[in-house]
Amino acid sequence: MRKVVAGMQMTIDGMIDGPDGYADWVDSWSDTFDLLPEIDACVLGSGMYEGYEHYWSAIKADPHSPLELSGNLPTSEEIEYADFALNTPHYVLSNTLDGVRWANTTVLRDAGEIDVLRRKPGKTIYVVGGARTVSGLLDRGTIDELRLTIHPLVVGEGKALFATVAQRHRLQLNEAKSRSDGTVSLVYSVGK
Repeated sequence: MRKVVAGMQMTIDGMIDGPDGYADWVDSWSDTFDLLPEIDACVLGSGMYEGYEHYWSAIKADPHSPLELSGNLPTSEEIEYADFALNTPHYVLSNTLDGVRWANTTVLRDAGEIDVLRRKPGKTIYVVGGARTVSGLLDRGTIDELRLTIHPLVVGEGKALFATVAQRHRLQLNEAKSRSDGTVSLVYSVGK
């Protein structure tokens, strides 16, 4: 069975968005989890889909223009991820979306459809986000591994990654690395 990995960037106090609704502390939305070589499918929630699709499509369309969110030019890693995002099958968990604009994108009506995907041949499945999707999949036992990039910041208010988790989950730390930019990378196995 294929492994399912969720990767998220968050502050020390567990926030993935600040009080203004975005993570202004993230300098790059590229693969900070060292996952690209391992994955061949991505899952995300409907709340995240539109912004995700817009962000990566804009970089792919014009990699030399400043990004709408930050005003910065895309990094070379973001340009690489934009290619990956547009060429890798994506699955959007949604009961409300009627369709999606991206090629290689399928709407899943039920999280149980990820179990079907897990049984098909392939590499690791990457849960891109958002917070409700990660929490829901964690509660149903779908996620095998959490990869977290922790930013050295306390924001106090915002959207907490695990705010909607309904039950306790035991994790086992497999790896911890501090990086030169002050972030810490943590890799946890999820107990079943």
